[in-house]
Amino acid sequence: MADGYIVLIQILNGVQYGLLLFLVASGLTLIFGIMGIINLAHGSFYMMGAYLAFSLTELVGNFWLAIVLGIPLSVAIGLALELLLFRRLYRRDHLYQVLLTYGLILIMEEVRSLLVGDDVHGIAVPALFEFSIRLTDTLSYPAYRLVMSAICLVMAGLMALVIQRTRLGMTIRAGANNREMVELLGIDVGLVYRIVFAAGVALAAFAGMIAAPVASVYPGMGNQILIVSFVVVVIGGIGSIKGAFLGSLLIGLADTFGQVLAPQISGMTVYMLMAAVLLWRPAGLFGRV
Repeated sequence: MADGYIVLIQILNGVQYGLLLFLVASGLTLIFGIMGIINLAHGSFYMMGAYLAFSLTELVGNFWLAIVLGIPLSVAIGLALELLLFRRLYRRDHLYQVLLTYGLILIMEEVRSLLVGDDVHGIAVPALFEFSIRLTDTLSYPAYRLVMSAICLVMAGLMALVIQRTRLGMTIRAGANNREMVELLGIDVGLVYRIVFAAGVALAAFAGMIAAPVASVYPGMGNQILIVSFVVVVIGGIGSIKGAFLGSLLIGLADTFGQVLAPQISGMTVYMLMAAVLLWRPAGLFGRV
């Protein structure tokens, strides 16, 4: 029975990591799929969210209030970056995008260093969820991790509702499939781009905020999640939210069980999964052929 609970804990860990990864990867796949921009700075928005959560929690003394304040700040930063930098990249060669977004990584790291410093910081788990759910006499599971999973599921549901049931979602889906046709129909593509980019930044930042109490806050924390997010986009298919969701869960479970069952090659498991999917479906699970 104990072995069954251990497997359950690993499944919960994998799903929680996958759902968190989905928040980051969904914004990345929308920006890539609709705007056609390779955004290497997307992981920095995740880091930005974690540092916003830390700084605002220190300022206002409440983690949840810090998130409420941090989300509109993230949207405003996304809108400003789109206005000042990213709109100049539309229809440009991918080399320009890579150079500019890599430069943005360096700028954001320097700004972070000047404002907050280079120390590792921690945020206390909210007092309401600072307990564990006992599974056996020796095994328990942190309640806040379950709360994180629930929050991510709610966000995924809201995203699906917007994408599938609203006029904005219809425009976004059309833009992901055929940007030129959307323009010919007289739709303000620039406005759609602004909304998509700001939403992508906010989703990545929000993921960083809710992850901060369990992952700590440290310089360069967005680099690893950026790489894995690109793997999710490739597995799920460029521009596909459904693909990003399924790909994130697959990556989360593969990474978690890889560390337990094959720690010697745990760093390779997500890339082995990506290779297997691409051999089967070169365009990704829900990508356009």
